[in-house]
Amino acid sequence: MDIEHVAKLARLKLTDAEKKRFSNQMGTIIKYIEKLNELDTKNVEPTAHVLGLENVFRNDIATNPLTDQDPINDSPAHSKGHYEVPKII
Repeated sequence: MDIEHVAKLARLKLTDAEKKRFSNQMGTIIKYIEKLNELDTKNVEPTAHVLGLENVFRNDIATNPLTDQDPINDSPAHSKGHYEVPKII
């Protein structure tokens, strides 16, 4: 793995010590990927998710919408079609 090329692509300036350390780390990663490539996946179905995901939606049932007065009537205090609130000043 040419760590200098990767650093150039990432626009990184690496010291010689960093180049050596990252070369070793990249080598370890590449070996692990090669090991994964050895797995026999012939009879394995391709999947996008580990678990079978399904959308769970409620049934779309038409209902009567609230009228303008319904929220006011449900408030603790109201009068003549308006909310009543405590005086603050």
